[in-house]
Amino acid sequence: MTRFIHDKFAKDYLEELLKDYGEVKASEKVSGEIKEIDVLFTPAKQQSSNLQILGLLGRFAQQPAIIEPYRNPASTDEICDCILKLLEIKALLRREAKTNKTKLQDSEIPKLWVLTPTISETRLSSFGTIQKAAWLSGVHFLPDALRTAIVAIHQLPQTPETLWLRLLGRGNVQSQAIIELQALPLDYPYQKATLELVYNLRENLRVNQELEADDRELIMRLEPLYQKDREQAIQEGNKQGEQRLVLRLLNRRIGEIDTSLIEQIQSLSLEQLENLGEALLDFSSVADLETWLNQQSI
Repeated sequence: MTRFIHDKFAKDYLEELLKDYGEVKASEKVSGEIKEIDVLFTPAKQQSSNLQILGLLGRFAQQPAIIEPYRNPASTDEICDCILKLLEIKALLRREAKTNKTKLQDSEIPKLWVLTPTISETRLSSFGTIQKAAWLSGVHFLPDALRTAIVAIHQLPQTPETLWLRLLGRGNVQSQAIIELQALPLDYPYQKATLELVYNLRENLRVNQELEADDRELIMRLEPLYQKDREQAIQEGNKQGEQRLVLRLLNRRIGEIDTSLIEQIQSLSLEQLENLGEALLDFSSVADLETWLNQQSI
């Protein structure tokens, strides 16, 4: 049961990260026996420089991509099934090109990225994988004609470039990535949306009665982060309310104030805003407000 919970999280998460850069189709069906591609991504014609924010995942999205994330180590059969999906998509594109009397460009054919937490050297060897110099360790390429790479998430270096992929790992790797995500600035792209997906994963796991050890550990590690985030959100809401109240009172007391002073007020802590709310009762001019603000920066 928990595998489906993690599968849904992975698809929702990848769709959230990639939707700004092209068309994302989750659970896309392909011909033959009923098979589903987890994520089929087609980049927008106009490439966005913001794609670099996604690091290694952003490199995958520079071209059409099939992304198949696995919660448990991908088996040989599962990897072969992924390759079969890629070949069926390629055959479909060739038929469409023939019908339209156009030439199928190599750049139009997706590349397959199989995401697995771990993989044995024996299994990698059986697929004839190689490590390419321009790529990070943990990205193992099959022969070029197969347009496929196996990404061993737990082998990726712990750097900002790999953060968005390490979030799809498990155990300590995923937990560490979540801590790094939570430490990002609140306005960092995708930080808030990703945390919400992670907390939603936590809620879905909590109601499940048959949890694996990794899932129980994940819930325990997420609990303090979740509580801290909720408290911060409540405090931020209180701060915004206090800001609006203080600005209204100032406008009534000393008239309209300029943008630079408003920005200084917005940078105050909740405690400072409460102090300003008391002090402004003695203000008679904008100069009094400026003096008070200058004292806060001393």
